[in-house]
Amino acid sequence: MAARATAGTGDDAETGLAAEAAGPLTRGLAVLEAVAESAEPVRPADLAKTTALARSAVDRLDATLVHLGYLRSEGRDLVAAPRLMEFGNAYLQAAGLPEAVQPHLDRLAGAVDESVSLIAADGCDMRIVARAIPPGRVIPLGFRVGDLLPADRCAAGAVLAHDWTPEQHSAWRERRIADPVDAGYPALPPRPAAVADPAGTERAFAAWIAEASEQGWALDDQIAARGLVALAVPVSDRDGVPRYALSVLAHTSRSSADGLRENFLERLTASARDMGDALAGATDPAEPSVPSPYTDAKAELGPLFLQALARGLAVLTALGARRGGLTLNEAAQATGLSYPSTRRNLLTLRHLGYAEQRGRRYLPAARTLGLGHARLSGLSLTDIARPHLAELATRVHESASVAVLDGAEVRYLARSATRQVTSAGIQPGTRLPAYATSMGRVLLADLPPREQERLLSTLPPRPLTPLTRTSPVDLAGILRRTREDGHAMVEQELEVGLRSMAVPLRDPRGTVVAAVNVAVHAGPDTPEQSRERLLPHLHATAHAIEADLAAVFAFAEVRVE
Repeated sequence: MAARATAGTGDDAETGLAAEAAGPLTRGLAVLEAVAESAEPVRPADLAKTTALARSAVDRLDATLVHLGYLRSEGRDLVAAPRLMEFGNAYLQAAGLPEAVQPHLDRLAGAVDESVSLIAADGCDMRIVARAIPPGRVIPLGFRVGDLLPADRCAAGAVLAHDWTPEQHSAWRERRIADPVDAGYPALPPRPAAVADPAGTERAFAAWIAEASEQGWALDDQIAARGLVALAVPVSDRDGVPRYALSVLAHTSRSSADGLRENFLERLTASARDMGDALAGATDPAEPSVPSPYTDAKAELGPLFLQALARGLAVLTALGARRGGLTLNEAAQATGLSYPSTRRNLLTLRHLGYAEQRGRRYLPAARTLGLGHARLSGLSLTDIARPHLAELATRVHESASVAVLDGAEVRYLARSATRQVTSAGIQPGTRLPAYATSMGRVLLADLPPREQERLLSTLPPRPLTPLTRTSPVDLAGILRRTREDGHAMVEQELEVGLRSMAVPLRDPRGTVVAAVNVAVHAGPDTPEQSRERLLPHLHATAHAIEADLAAVFAFAEVRVE
């Protein structure tokens, strides 16, 4: 993990803040950062070296973070789990970016036919906090939400650094000296060693900041990377303070830097003004939404469970319960923690750069997006389902699958097969008629009756075995009961000797997007015995997958691949 300076707030007068910032929460966030920044699975022994923590401490931190769902064990390795996106989501929600800004970004990207980004200061760096790409672009250009950029290598940095505190300037100088080629910024190619001169870079950056302040905009002419040009303008809050930078990015094969300015500056400035108005004009809800309160797992995990870490992370996610953040009292109520515990955790998070304070309210800071948000946001339903299917198959000793409705058929996305005869011949990509499969019936059951009839008419049911139900009246009744029961069981209708049971998978908005099933041999258990044995495990797996979907696709449609 690259060392990265975090600028202080400049007004910390809290006695003992440094002491309060020490402890399990600080160490746990260091572990999360190390795993999130690694492109490969991480061994606990390597974590101990990276974080300079004792191996025993790393083991306790890992056990707690795995239990909380933020990390996942793969053999002896650790990887970032989808739930890690909850921290970045809390920031986005508290900042109001999905509702207030994203529609403007989408319209702007369509109008200029280039990628556009909203960028915020993250200490002495710049963080992509929202983006939009032109519709229909096969290979979109641009960075991901969560990507970190050096301030002196992007137009947004020139726009926003004018209002930096002395602490931010000092942190930036320290960062430049510690990492002169920007090796700690994987979103960009390393800076050529020949130009990695901290003193020269500081002079050039100061001149760029002054020019951007005078003009009200900044141009990046292949400073970030060869072949890339960008134009950035400030997005100010209701007090006129630049809070973000709005940037349009293009390749030199499509536009020069001057071409961006000539063609898009006026439109970009107008969009920035509209975004600022949208952020300032939106009304905060009177009451925050209710996040999941902190739950103590000490009795379950014993000495391996670090209560202080779990409580601190619960406070961080709770800050996203309302746009504009929460007061200390509201955060304590949301988490169910005591006032002193909540205050201690808020001060720690603020000191570490993961939270900021505006008046009486605390909000998650842009740094939360650095906890795996960019990489995890690229996951698909298939990626998310695979480890859960493997766990399900291990628990029940039967094959498990996830499929989506594709016309009148189900298309398998992922499968974890056991060494059973029922696993033969079914692989991801396999298509089967929906009317004769448990997953198909779960998926059809969520559709309106007329849509069910239309789809079934495109692939008229025919007997695949002597037990296949083909009557339209029978199937309509079966689908009605499936919707009521929340699951489906198919007994030897697809293939003699094959029994399967399925439950739906819902996206964060409650729409059924897929189904998960278990396939077993139709004996020696009766159908009811199979239902009693398998249904609780199916529901538990569905809930686990849905929790991951809620984290990854909180503000987007589920990506099915």
